[in-house]
This record gives sequence, structure tokens and C-alpha cells, in this order.
Amino acid sequence: MTSLRPTLFAALLSGLMVLPAWASELPPQVVAVRDGWADVKYQVPADQRSTAFEALAKKAGAAVAQQPRSAEALIWEGIVLASWAGEKGGLGALGLVKKARKDFEAAIAIDPAALEGSAYTSLGSLYYQVPGWPVGFGDDDKARDFLMKGLQANPDGLDSNYFFADFLREQGDYAGAEAAARKALAAKPRPGRERADAGRRAEVEALLKAVQAELASG
Repeated sequence: MTSLRPTLFAALLSGLMVLPAWASELPPQVVAVRDGWADVKYQVPADQRSTAFEALAKKAGAAVAQQPRSAEALIWEGIVLASWAGEKGGLGALGLVKKARKDFEAAIAIDPAALEGSAYTSLGSLYYQVPGWPVGFGDDDKARDFLMKGLQANPDGLDSNYFFADFLREQGDYAGAEAAARKALAAKPRPGRERADAGRRAEVEALLKAVQAELASG
């Protein structure tokens, strides 16, 4: 990443998540954080989301404290922190995304396959959306590497393909972004995750429309 994102953290990972279909396999504290994320992201008004994510981050931290070796708990804490950073905006969000990065790295060290490789996709999303040096740690090469690992773990996933499509759009690969977005829309529904699926699909559809406009313009 060679330049700062125009909005810095204004839109940073406000939609970051990689959700498994199997709620029953997660500890109840992690399920509560996961479901709380969807509620805040897709139900809470925009001007209240930062405060809501701050409160949810405390619950996510408690879940990690109770199960420090749970890759799933670490992944969800990272997702909440990154989403909070996106709502908070500005340089003050940098500490949150650095903590999120540590969570994802720790989850990979414990179990890289957890939540269908979600930590890889989440980490890749951080690397392409966070500003590069000297402000942040953003790096498009690392982003691509982690996003590809996420796709290897979950090739047909809604989120893994969405974030890859978004990354390709930022790289100017509109044809590749269109293909990835279409694959995301073809993903199977996730039982019990109807609200999250609906919100994510709306984001994919918006991305696809924007990409198609770029392709049509030249």
C-alpha cells in the first residue's frame, strides 16, 4: 500500500466478519459476541454504532479472558475491534486495528482452520484497508497473500469472496472483482445467520453494481 486511504478509517472494516454456519460448535460467549456483531452492524443507527461496538468489545474481551486458547474467541474479538475502528475513524482507531491484528495472528497460531480460515480473510482485510507506512501497517502484498489463504480454506464462502472482490476492485482489477462478487452471491445461506447474510449480500450487490459501472465506463 503506497498511499493513504482517502477516508482513512472512516469505512475501515465496518463490515468485517467471516461467519461459520455452525453456531452450535461455538462457546455460548462467542455466539453472543458473533450475534451481537450482526445486530450492531445491521440494526443500530450509524451514529450509535461506535458506542455499541465499544460495549461489545468488552464482551468479546471477556470471552477471550475466559478462553484464551480459543481461536474462535480471538477471531471474534478481532472482528469487533476492527469494526469499532471503522466506526470510530481517525488516527485514534489505529490502536484498535493493531490489537485486532494481534488477535488474528494469535488465532492462526492456535488453529489456522478455525471458522473456515476466517482469521486469514480478516487479517487480509486489515492489510488492504489500513493506511500504509508511516501512518499504519497496510500492505497490499500481504493483503493478497492472506486473502488467498482465506479463499483456500473457504473457496465458496460469502465473506471470503466478498473481501477478495473488494480488494481486487481497489487494485483496479474490475473483471476479477466482478467474478469474485458473483461467486460471493452464489454462496449457500448460513443457517441461523439470516441477518448477517442479508446485510453482507446487500454489500456484495452494491460492490457488484459499482464494479460493473467501472467496466462499462471503459
